[in-house]
Amino acid sequence: MKETIISVKHLVKVYKMGDMEVHALRGLTMDVHKSDFVAIMGKSGSGKSTFMNIIGCLDVPTKGEYMLDGVDIGKMNKDQLAHLRNIKIGFVFQSFNLLSRTSALENVELPLMYNNKISSKEMKNRSIRALESVGLADRAHHMPNQMSGGEQQRVAIARALVNDPVVILADEPTGNLDTRTSVEVMSIFQQLNTRGITVVIVTHEPDIAAYTDRNISFRDGRIQKDILVEKPRSAAAELLSMPVLTEEETI
Repeated sequence: MKETIISVKHLVKVYKMGDMEVHALRGLTMDVHKSDFVAIMGKSGSGKSTFMNIIGCLDVPTKGEYMLDGVDIGKMNKDQLAHLRNIKIGFVFQSFNLLSRTSALENVELPLMYNNKISSKEMKNRSIRALESVGLADRAHHMPNQMSGGEQQRVAIARALVNDPVVILADEPTGNLDTRTSVEVMSIFQQLNTRGITVVIVTHEPDIAAYTDRNISFRDGRIQKDILVEKPRSAAAELLSMPVLTEEETI
């Protein structure tokens, strides 16, 4: 049986807005296993973003249980959660969230700066390896404004990888990208997943979800569908059939 990375049971999240209560999650129960590639889908207000915030340790549930890689999140304080989030989770965002006046290499190094057990030499070596894994070793010293949107997102993926997390959480990672660049990014996620890395993405695009192994649809704070994708689309194969854009067209 595959190792369980994320396990939630009867997860409830209620937001209070004045005298009103908004039920964002209504008793979710599900598991994500090691090397799963999962797409979380749903319309605005379905609860998918709230769910990602909770499994990313950015928010806590009102009720229910959340276990991350065997650790009971409900028993941790804010400092413990911050430490766990840094070493266990890699985040990729729609807007890249790169520091504009910092090189690609320095952006990737950021999560390692919270670990005083790592030397500056090891920090640099690990960051270079992470950039190599997304095909950007030759762009290590470029600034974000010298890179295309796809390259910036690859830097963000390298930053998510650098701490060797147990799971990568990606929130609409192709939302700001054109079609070809979106396929390139999904190809990288597929490559990482074949290496055994667990990936969970939020997307509203069925075409993007088709590259994953499992599609979970949310509606009104509940799981509406949870299906295995019988034959995920191959991003690498699609790239071979697509025209290559010039550098001016990609920036």
